Amino acid sequence: MSGVQITLVRIDDRLIHGQVVLSWIPHVRAEVVLVASDAAAQDETAVALMQMAVPDTVELRVLPVPEAARQLSAAPADARRTLVLAPGPKEVLSLLEHGACFSRVNVGGLHYSAGRVQLGKAIFLSEDDKDALRRISRRGVALEGRALPSDAGVDIIGMMGGPGGAA
Repeated sequence: MSGVQITLVRIDDRLIHGQVVLSWIPHVRAEVVLVASDAAAQDETAVALMQMAVPDTVELRVLPVPEAARQLSAAPADARRTLVLAPGPKEVLSLLEHGACFSRVNVGGLHYSAGRVQLGKAIFLSEDDKDALRRISRRGVALEGRALPSDAGVDIIGMMGGPGGAA
């Protein structure tokens, strides 16, 4: 297996969908899409649907979070351009805890469900999400909210009221 060069880490609970396929993959010129999700890695139907959605020229890898972190942390800097997708902040925090290194995360879509509060256009956070985002930020990782590459980015931690904020 060849290594990867992380071009974008994105939190999006829908994982692969139109915005990712039509906007983010071309924007970052991804050669590989790595989905870091324990649940998705165990769901053959979800993997098959994601495979149908990505362009034929892009390799799809759907891995449990610890395996995804191993692949990302072992990657040489000159390898293939990789877009990393995770369904939520806890998976991104787990990637970091398992040795993956990256300095920025795009928070793109965390949709409404009971107990979540709206932070941005398509960003709804639970208390666990907020805690994980704060822990990611404390590791020196910038968190930017942005649905599409053409959108202006927003400071997620600032919108939450800072590192210990109450939002």
